[in-house]
Amino acid sequence: MANTISPDILDRLRQAALEAQSRSYSPYSKFPVGAALWTDSGKIVSGCNVENASYGLTRCAEQTAIQRCVAEGAGKPLAVVVVGNTDVPLTPCGACRQILAEFTPEMQVICFSRSGASATFTMKELLPGAFDREGLEGGGA
Repeated sequence: MANTISPDILDRLRQAALEAQSRSYSPYSKFPVGAALWTDSGKIVSGCNVENASYGLTRCAEQTAIQRCVAEGAGKPLAVVVVGNTDVPLTPCGACRQILAEFTPEMQVICFSRSGASATFTMKELLPGAFDREGLEGGGA
């Protein structure tokens, strides 16, 4: 699999995602989520979900992490870890899949459940046929 990460980096990413999850602002759903990106510059950038009374303005943890990554000039994301309080590993929602695929279609996505069970994918596996720059420029079907 592309962008395979070491067990040490994976552990650091999971810890960063768990720490971010603990800072989640989720008073409406009571569903805290944390995410942490690993970049080609070796940086780890985390994010948590931030809800809003106007639900459409809510931001997912993955969105917060990618926005921070860009704003901080942290580099190209190579992998993301997502943690949630679920019985099975929590995968990114559709919107987050599209946002993450914008940056790295081969990004490794490692999803964890509350018990620590994990599942690993690439963005292409999670979002085959993603709308991308080529499609926007008329190179698609």
